[in-house]
Amino acid sequence: MHHHGYLWHGPKSRFDQDALRRPPHPQPPPAESPPELIQRYREVASAFPASELPPLETAYWLVKPPSLVRGTWTEPQEAAAWLSAQLGQYAHRFAVARQRDASHRAALVTSAEQRMTAGQDVSLGFYLERPAYLSVALVTCSPNRGRPQLTCPTVPASAPAP
Repeated sequence: MHHHGYLWHGPKSRFDQDALRRPPHPQPPPAESPPELIQRYREVASAFPASELPPLETAYWLVKPPSLVRGTWTEPQEAAAWLSAQLGQYAHRFAVARQRDASHRAALVTSAEQRMTAGQDVSLGFYLERPAYLSVALVTCSPNRGRPQLTCPTVPASAPAP
């Protein structure tokens, strides 16, 4: 088991584009469907995996390009340390004062480490000034508990191949 880190920040209006954050239905529309429905399905099926936007379901980060992986760790403590560093880097921009507090961030990191130790994914989101949004995720891999059919985008050198 290992953990991949993902980070996205950008305009809140871009984050709100749910169609690009939702995977296509597993079954394409029937051939007799209206052409516009078939075309829309094709667009979503090709755009979703390539989009840098955070998926609505955390495990679907695994279908995104490997270049979006910000780090890979075999130990939950290492992944939690990365999370802590990311939160610290953005804390001064958090729109909610409580989230800027170091003890609040430390509690989030502790909780994240516990969840990763149990094989769960972690997904955190924060409103930033201007309005912008920060999404940070840690996805457990090999296999992912929630979506075991999703393959690992990259395997760390010290982790066994799935």
